[in-house]
Amino acid sequence: EERLVESGGGLVQAGRSLRLSCRHSGFGFDDYVIAWFRQAPGKGREGVSCFSSHDGNEYYYIEPAKGRFTFSRDNAKRTVYLQISSLKPDDTAVYYCATRSKGFDRCSEYGADFVSWGQGTQVTVSS
Repeated sequence: EERLVESGGGLVQAGRSLRLSCRHSGFGFDDYVIAWFRQAPGKGREGVSCFSSHDGNEYYYIEPAKGRFTFSRDNAKRTVYLQISSLKPDDTAVYYCATRSKGFDRCSEYGADFVSWGQGTQVTVSS
């Protein structure tokens, strides 16, 4: 059974940085599509970043992610990361990682395209 566990969230002051982790367990971590989503209080879930091992590309879907968010991975540790710099109160949200089913090799910003989810990690940014 595939399992994703996020960690690294917390309460931080605006302007600081955080690195979120998502550790994968279960079946092989070789061909995969994995993404980060976030859900702010009272808002819908939005895709933040996605990586496909098939094309080796990273994608960033929201404006803040295109400048302050960095995706990285360590395949040996079966872990992916989301580094968030210059945190803002608007970054306050629960951050989730998720994977697509085997056989799907393209990234997506839509949560409905992902089948396995972690429990999320809370990021709270104080002003």
